[in-house]
Amino acid sequence: MADPSGLMQSVVDALPQPLVVIGADERILHVNAPGRKLAGSAAVGRHFITALRQPSLLDAVEATLRDGQPRQTSFLTREGNLDVTYAVHCAAVETGARHGVMLSFEDITQIETAAQMRRDFVANVSHELKTPLTALVGFIETILHGPAREDATARDRFLRIMESEAERMNRLVGDLLSLNRVEASERVRPTERIDLGALVREGLGGMTGMATAAGLEIAADLPAAPVLVPGDADQLRQVLTNLVENAIKYGAEGGQIAVTLSPPAFHPRMRCETVELTVRDFGAGFDPVHIPRLTERFYRVDSHRARQRGGTGLGLAIVKHIVSRHRGRIQIEAAPGQGATFRILLPA
Repeated sequence: MADPSGLMQSVVDALPQPLVVIGADERILHVNAPGRKLAGSAAVGRHFITALRQPSLLDAVEATLRDGQPRQTSFLTREGNLDVTYAVHCAAVETGARHGVMLSFEDITQIETAAQMRRDFVANVSHELKTPLTALVGFIETILHGPAREDATARDRFLRIMESEAERMNRLVGDLLSLNRVEASERVRPTERIDLGALVREGLGGMTGMATAAGLEIAADLPAAPVLVPGDADQLRQVLTNLVENAIKYGAEGGQIAVTLSPPAFHPRMRCETVELTVRDFGAGFDPVHIPRLTERFYRVDSHRARQRGGTGLGLAIVKHIVSRHRGRIQIEAAPGQGATFRILLPA
């Protein structure tokens, strides 16, 4: 007859998820390879409290040892630089005269991260909409029932502010809808071949007036020959627009925006023929510490300044998702007083 202990160990070893079996004497009987990463390489034979030191898990194990009822709990750990969350199922198993407990660990980090992102997104959208809505309600009440009711000058000033706040909400809703469309198509790689040089030339022509009004000159360095890439023309035009508008808003002190497009060339990091679109401003720049978070939704280096200049905090998030859809990369360089450079790498 097969050894029950050996059979139990072979079953535990065969399963891919982390498993830990605790005997009725509260000592660990079996651990598979993934489980050793959580309980320790020398966990077998040790009291479970010394290997699994999180109170909620210990309470669940003790309760199941006592009454044999299954329980759910969680286990938090850290792997490298990442926080990892496991859902743990505690179930009674026969380990001899009395029952022990089998712990099975399910990695739910991505689910928890997605849930947190949704909560953060709702909170950010609510905050971004609440501020202009509060201003609008306040000014409307002042015009209807306050002293501005009979003051034409004050009424005109309030109406101009209300117009500005309404435009801000309209931009935010527009960017949210744009981000939703981009995310919906992110897994579908575009196949149409477009001339990126012609697209950039046309896009810059439409933004020259905006740059001139801000006291800036756009210096473009574009190849004369067509630069063909597989891409979605509307989305790549939006990438250019968002980057140049950013440069206009935050680089006005530099007097110039440099836009360059390179012809296809082999790029070692992309491991293929790649074209490079660069938008650089020579303004105030910012601390490089912000770069890793710069493409997050609603992240701003200077929130007050961004809102004053009409920023929604979604422009670079849209750029990131579009570039991801095109299997490209975005590189950002910045330093205080030296402006910022945004480099888009696209496979050709």
